[in-house]
Amino acid sequence: MRSISFYKTSSGKCPIEDHLDSLSDTQVTKIIWVLKSVRETQNISTKYFKKLVDTDDIWEVRVSVGKNIFRLLGFMQDQKLIILTNSFQKKSQKTPKKEIRLRKEKKII
Repeated sequence: MRSISFYKTSSGKCPIEDHLDSLSDTQVTKIIWVLKSVRETQNISTKYFKKLVDTDDIWEVRVSVGKNIFRLLGFMQDQKLIILTNSFQKKSQKTPKKEIRLRKEKKII
């Protein structure tokens, strides 16, 4: 079983919680279901969790709700702890470079 933590700034803000607060109950429910699956499933499908190609250590949680696609980016620590740093609604095929840059800036290891 993995543990999942959300990154918090030095002032205590949590970008992922802020993003989740802006979504509908249906969207949040699906995101929570996927996070629970990532946490509890040993061999989770890449449909829900995978390492981004051509990155050092960026992992993404992948969630689809109807026509909406959400991504939560983070990194692994000791293969048991996932620290999620940022989330966004995906609107294009590629993960935005801005979001990858944000994840890199927040890595605390």
